[in-house]
This record gives sequence, structure tokens and C-alpha cells, in this order.
Amino acid sequence: MLLARVVGNVVSTRKAEVMIGSKLLIIEPVDFKKQKADGKPLVAVDTVGAGIGEIVLVVQGSSARLTETTKERPADASIIAIVDYVEFEGKRTFAK
Repeated sequence: MLLARVVGNVVSTRKAEVMIGSKLLIIEPVDFKKQKADGKPLVAVDTVGAGIGEIVLVVQGSSARLTETTKERPADASIIAIVDYVEFEGKRTFAK
């Protein structure tokens, strides 16, 4: 699992039929201490209704296809939670 910030949308009018209705978001991995960028952005299927600027939890690989939204779909990354707060090393480093 990785912690990421939603930084954009991907809109596609033509796509594989199994992906119709899937909301695609651009996410940027962030570090746990300061929620600052910590990796290359990637596209993830939104399974929880996340929005721009939110901190989310993301799963990748075969785990990305284990939600009701992504079952039987060619997903490599899925947003599975919107983060309310992060505690790291005994300190709250993020709160929604």
C-alpha cells in the first residue's frame, strides 16, 4: 500500500468496454511525515469517490483488482481509502 495525493483526472471518451464507468485519477505518492511528493505520478482507478487534493491509500498489482469496482478489470492501481489522518512515530502528521 502507498500513501498518495490526488493531483488530477484522466478523461477518456474511448476505452475498453470493461473500463466504462471507471473514474481514473492521477495520484502522486507522498512521504508519511510531511505528505510531500515522493515518487512519480501514476493513474489509479477510484473506488471510493476521492477528489483532487485528498490524501488516499492506494494498492497496486493484483491487489488492485480485488475491489468490487475493479474486479475483472485491467487495473494496476486502485484507490481504496480516503485518509482522515496520519500518525507517524507518535505524532499526527496529517489531518483532513
